Amino acid sequence: MISEISFLHLNVLLLLGMALFGGTIGGRLFQKAKIPQVVGYIIIGILLGQSGLKIVNEETIVALRPFNYFALGLIGFMVGGELKKEIFAKYGKNFLYILLCEGITPFILVTVSTGIVGTILFGSQPFVWALALLLGAISSATDPATTQSVLKEYKTRGPLTTNILGIVALDDGLALLLFAIASSIAVSLIGHTDANLLKAILIPFYEIGGAIVLGGAAGLVLSKILLKYGEKERMLVFCIGTVLLVTGVSLALNLSMLLSVMTLGVVVTNYIPKKSKEAFVIVDGFTPPIYVLFFVLVGAKLQFSHMTLPIIFLVFSYLAFGLSGKMLGAFIGAKLSKAPVNVVKYLPLALFSQAGVAIGLSILAAQHFPGYIGNTLVIIITATTFITQIIGPPLTKLAVLKAQEAGLNITEEDIIKRSKALDIMEKNPPVIYENTPLSQILKKFSEDDNVFYPVISSVGKLRGIITVEGIKQTFLEIDLSGLVLAHDLMFPVTDTISKKAPVVEVREILSSRDIECLPVVDAEGKIEGIIERKKFNRYIAAKMMELQEKVISLG
Repeated sequence: MISEISFLHLNVLLLLGMALFGGTIGGRLFQKAKIPQVVGYIIIGILLGQSGLKIVNEETIVALRPFNYFALGLIGFMVGGELKKEIFAKYGKNFLYILLCEGITPFILVTVSTGIVGTILFGSQPFVWALALLLGAISSATDPATTQSVLKEYKTRGPLTTNILGIVALDDGLALLLFAIASSIAVSLIGHTDANLLKAILIPFYEIGGAIVLGGAAGLVLSKILLKYGEKERMLVFCIGTVLLVTGVSLALNLSMLLSVMTLGVVVTNYIPKKSKEAFVIVDGFTPPIYVLFFVLVGAKLQFSHMTLPIIFLVFSYLAFGLSGKMLGAFIGAKLSKAPVNVVKYLPLALFSQAGVAIGLSILAAQHFPGYIGNTLVIIITATTFITQIIGPPLTKLAVLKAQEAGLNITEEDIIKRSKALDIMEKNPPVIYENTPLSQILKKFSEDDNVFYPVISSVGKLRGIITVEGIKQTFLEIDLSGLVLAHDLMFPVTDTISKKAPVVEVREILSSRDIECLPVVDAEGKIEGIIERKKFNRYIAAKMMELQEKVISLG
């Protein structure tokens, strides 16, 4: 028995390693092809899973289901952290109009279209319209995990990004309400007289209300803990632990798990706005391998072996009217709420992805409606999830690129990492030849406002540095009665750097050597520029200000 358990554990660990490495490589390859990494993760999962090589079997997927919940919990927490009260104050009206329109429009279109197609295929059967209603309700959901992954990859910021995050965070609740209404009507259509209609209507209110209460209470507790403890390690442990607790309690009490963790994130980011920034950055650094494994497993569990011709017709009907309903609804909602122009134009492209919520509701429907309705529903949602997960991320990427919001959500650290010494150095700084007399040096000082002056040889090679402060000190220490040249006044240069060197290296030298300037030289030691610590800091501040102004200009 012990050996069997050990082998199972080893097998799962091996599969997780394969999924992580394979998903990361696949994501990188797709990224190089200008396709969002999440598509690569899912494709690798399909290759490893039920519709591919079957390396990841169904038993393993079931065993790893708690991991999927954990990943969804982290994703929901991070999405909730983006919904600050000033955002609700500014975009609350947009959220309400767009949410109702982009949720209800696909619900109506999918219900009617799949009902008509199903009637043509199967005749006038009660189960046809029951199935159509359930599919219509599920079509209103949008996957926050995939959408947030794309926005994070392309570091987006602006009104479109804000509206996307707000909608994917809130339409989970709307999808649950629509599903409850659809379920209650479907029950009466197929003649389940023993079903409790009132219970079917009240359950979603319990799931949503309970989730908000649980997430809100946990958010207040976590906020007070984070205010007390400032160490990064403890903050990470408390955040991850709270996400796990909220996720576990939600599942145990049959509450909306995603809504619970989103509420947790919303409360933390609004209750302790300054402290929460550090907490979310720390959690964000923990999530990349979790996200990779999550999307690989999403791909691994997709199955296409039960597709029949009638189901294929229903799949195409669901996709055509579900996606067009999302686009039309988002457009109408944005127009009615008088959202910024870029939101009206590009939001309809960014709400296609379906995975976690849609699959969860299909499984729930299969439990409530065992037999043909439940099985057909799961097959249709599995197939459409695969398609929306492939086309959704590239379209979300296209939307944020067209809206010019990609690359605006970056930190000072991001600017430093992507910059070279060439970007921040002062080109062609005023130089002093080593045989220049003191009188000419002082004249140059009066003509320029620089603090540091490279001293060069007759062939342009760097010999040292003269500083204004250094000249003052020299006047006090040496006899100026004789001839004083630049060579006598300069300080030796201990460190230089190439113009192609990353700014991270520049910062490291300035900090570790505790120096105020760093000469930039070529391979022959000739001066090409100079980097001053003060100007380095001004460069970073100016770049951050540019990004802020760009975001403001977008509305």
